[in-house]
Amino acid sequence: MDGNAGEATKLETWAKNIFAVTLFVKDLDVTKEFYKRVFSLPIDYEDADSAVFKFGATMINLLKISAADELVEPAKAATSTDESHFVFTIVVDDVDAMCAELRQRGVTLLNGPMDRPWGIRTASFKDPAGYIWEIAK
Repeated sequence: MDGNAGEATKLETWAKNIFAVTLFVKDLDVTKEFYKRVFSLPIDYEDADSAVFKFGATMINLLKISAADELVEPAKAATSTDESHFVFTIVVDDVDAMCAELRQRGVTLLNGPMDRPWGIRTASFKDPAGYIWEIAK
């Protein structure tokens, strides 16, 4: 501590934004079609093992789990489980209207829409690989 209570310290970081998130998936074709249908996004890049979608400036790379070890070696990719370890959140203008749209696109909601105690309205759903997505306002 520098003794200057009340002064905000500006920290410079090399971590400016998240460029890409790679999600390991068992069935690339099913998951890819889900992303195209649900998020109404084109595929930005694809090959035999992956498909990339751009969410604004962030790329979501769907990678076949059979190709994942090469990406993370010498570590090993975890096998899929039914347990969730994180949630992706997308801000929308109207949670209720987006829920109606998602249902029309064949999405089953896990929960919501609901008002959360921390002051936002949310709803969640799962993609075919088991990753949880939340919409919020």
